[in-house]
Amino acid sequence: MRSQLSAQGTPVIDLTVSNPTAIGLTYPPEWVDELADPAVFSYAPDPKGLSLARRSVAALFSKKGVPVTEEQIVLTASTSEAYSWLFKLLGDPGSNVLVPTPSYPLFGYLAGLNDLEAVPYFLRRTGDGPWHLDRESVVAAFDEKTCAVVAVHPNNPTGSALRADEARWLADFCAQRGVALISDEVFADYLHTPDPQIPPTLLGNSGALTFALGGLSKFAALPQMKMGWIACNGPAEDCAQALARLELIADTYLSVNTPVQRAAPAWITQADRIQQPIRSRLSENLKFLREQTAAGSWRLLPSDGGWSAVLHNPALADEETWAVSLLEKKNVFVHPGFFFDFEQEGFVVVSLLCELKQFREGITRLCSHE
Repeated sequence: MRSQLSAQGTPVIDLTVSNPTAIGLTYPPEWVDELADPAVFSYAPDPKGLSLARRSVAALFSKKGVPVTEEQIVLTASTSEAYSWLFKLLGDPGSNVLVPTPSYPLFGYLAGLNDLEAVPYFLRRTGDGPWHLDRESVVAAFDEKTCAVVAVHPNNPTGSALRADEARWLADFCAQRGVALISDEVFADYLHTPDPQIPPTLLGNSGALTFALGGLSKFAALPQMKMGWIACNGPAEDCAQALARLELIADTYLSVNTPVQRAAPAWITQADRIQQPIRSRLSENLKFLREQTAAGSWRLLPSDGGWSAVLHNPALADEETWAVSLLEKKNVFVHPGFFFDFEQEGFVVVSLLCELKQFREGITRLCSHE
């Protein structure tokens, strides 16, 4: 339907846009100069990534209160590749990984490509309260084939971050059962409001072998530059063995290109120059969304951070049909909740990255659509 409207020349307001390079942001022009270093023509591969790039990533965790060295960092081409390497490292064919639901529909594919199974545990809400980790569902999902538990902090699309007590519980759960904790922290620098109860990273929960994932795609809004990272912490022996095996996996692929690695330290240290406009955009759109949903049938659900917002209409019995109707009649494209495996009907997910004028017009049409 969306492609048909576009082919007909009908303008569609896309409230799902997640590409930061397509939302009217202005990047520091001198960032391009970082790719002009003559050293990019020298190939001196390091399986874990160039030292200068890994040092810059390690510094990010030190600023968050978890001192790590460059030796605890492994660079990848993306967070998806980081998952793939960790699944190869931690699992055998037939193993499973526990993954949060609702969540972005990625884990099933990545697990399957590595001959693993993604088994869901749940994020749930009580009444009008915030999302929380359903600990009983984690316990119920675990079995003898489980090799890792994935946390997304903050989650996409719910925007919910783990509180300190939830993070400790999850780390203890993994440590007691001898499985790894994988913390996807790509949106960790986009909390809506600082909260001392939200740990800036889960990497400090060192009782369990823990991997924290991030990348330039979200951190510096540079998805086209293709560099992610894995930071490893935990019991010294487990960490050393994991990093040695990760280095072997990384050496097999050598996937991160030299120009990006050499440019990464400057982009990382100057990332606030692009993060700040994004935070401003998120704040403005979130404020408008709160105003538009203060009355009426739609409710904006609580969120700690990230680039998405979840709307709920308890009276909406068929969100897919409604979303198609919204596209047909109002030319507005949204994600129905089933795309993210919400347990019930009535959920819609929109992106807070949209340009202000487009976002306001799209949300106005959404709220008026029966």
